[in-house]
Amino acid sequence: MNPAADATGGGATVRAFDADPESAVLRRLLVRCAAADPRALEELYARIAPRLLGCLVRILRERDRAEEALQDVFVQIWQRAGQFDPSRGQPFAWLTSMARYRAIDLVRARRPVRPFADGEAENLTSDDAPGPAEELAIAQSNAALDRCLERLAEPQRKSVNLAFYGGLTHDEVAAALGSPLGTVKSWIRRGLESLRECLAA
Repeated sequence: MNPAADATGGGATVRAFDADPESAVLRRLLVRCAAADPRALEELYARIAPRLLGCLVRILRERDRAEEALQDVFVQIWQRAGQFDPSRGQPFAWLTSMARYRAIDLVRARRPVRPFADGEAENLTSDDAPGPAEELAIAQSNAALDRCLERLAEPQRKSVNLAFYGGLTHDEVAAALGSPLGTVKSWIRRGLESLRECLAA
C-alpha cells in the first residue's frame, strides 16, 4: 500500500516527496547502491555530483579541495547507501547532508572555532545566503547541533532541515510542507534564533 494514500496530518510532506520524480529515481539508485551495483553509483554521480560539488565549494571556498571532498562523499554514499531511510525524508536531503558534514569536518581541521556573532542568524536568513546551517555547524560540534535541532518545535525543525540540509529554497520548503510561504519563513527564522540560543547556552 502506498503510505501517501492514507497519510494524514504530516502527510503533506510524504505526498510531496512521493510526487517528486527525482526523489523516486534517487531512492531507486540508493537501493541499487546498497546492493553493490556499480552502475547505480555511476548514474547517481552523473545526476547529483554537480549540485553536491556546488555545496562543497560554498563551504570550502576552494574548488580543488571541494573536488577531493566530493570523491570522499561518494565513497561514503557507496558504503552507507543501505542506511538511507526514505520514511525520514528526501534522498537528496540525505545526500546533501553527507556532503555538508564532510566539508565541515575539513573546515574544522584547518581553522579554530569562532563564536556565532550577535545578529548573524538574522543576516543569514535570506534565500541567497550561503547557508546558516553551514555557519552554525562549523561553529559548533555536530552533536551539539543535533541536540539543539531536536529541541525545536516540529514545524521549525522540518523547515530548517529541508532548507539547510536539504538545500531547498523557501518556496520549495513551503511546497514540501504544504504550508504558506510566510509561515515557513517565520518557522525558519524562529528556528535559527532558537538554535543560536541553544548553542550559546
